[in-house]
Amino acid sequence: MNIDMNVVNKLRKDLEEVSKKIFARGLTSGQSGNPSARVPGYPDQVLIKASGKCFGDVCENDFVLVDLDGNVLDGNARPSKEVKFHCGIYKVRPEVNAIVHGHSPYATAYATAKGEMPVVTAAAEAGLNKVGIVGFALPGSDELAEMVIKVFDEDKTLKAAVLDKHGFVTLGDDIHKAYYLGDVLEDNAKTASIMASYK
Repeated sequence: MNIDMNVVNKLRKDLEEVSKKIFARGLTSGQSGNPSARVPGYPDQVLIKASGKCFGDVCENDFVLVDLDGNVLDGNARPSKEVKFHCGIYKVRPEVNAIVHGHSPYATAYATAKGEMPVVTAAAEAGLNKVGIVGFALPGSDELAEMVIKVFDEDKTLKAAVLDKHGFVTLGDDIHKAYYLGDVLEDNAKTASIMASYK
């Protein structure tokens, strides 16, 4: 394998750090959700959280190196079951370098109860502008992967989508920005939910 493992291991540390922030902020729970990031200088190679690992407990060795077809290149664990939609997004959106899929309560509740989410906070307006919606399909299924990829392929400006019964997906230039947008999205969902209660 022709890749600088120093670059890979630096990215593993970044993913570990951000994963723990995601967990601490309540943007996911237990083993659910998955972050990933393209390896700098190697656009066809991605690190993604291993299957069955909790965001709050991950260490740098819990991120598996895969190619854009999901084949494992380095690591002893299975990649997340959502590796198909992560890799598919990287294929159709070459400018994207990181993805966060979280299971935050307000984004999930809003997507499930209301569907399309309005952008109601200044931070969401500046960072997201709009939020896509993905209907329900079984987690880890080819159907879900196709639906998630399609929403980000059809609108090349889209940085976030909510999934019916299944959280959110945010895209960024790096893993820190993808996390930040997930945090902004959850705050927007909470605010939209509160606003809906006043109507």
